[in-house]
Amino acid sequence: MADLSPIDLQKALSGMDYPTDKQHLVERAKRNKANEKIVSRLDGLKQDHFDGPNEVQKAVFNE
Repeated sequence: MADLSPIDLQKALSGMDYPTDKQHLVERAKRNKANEKIVSRLDGLKQDHFDGPNEVQKAVFNE
């Protein structure tokens, strides 16, 4: 996903507590007023449980 940067993802998930699940990632991104591309990408992840931000980043950029 070339139009999404790791920095955009970090901003979207600012304040997120881990471990967490996909639903909470989506809710946090919406609360942080992330653009729809980020919210949609998070909502479409196959993985549901994340132990930290590095795991989220791997899932977003490697799927």
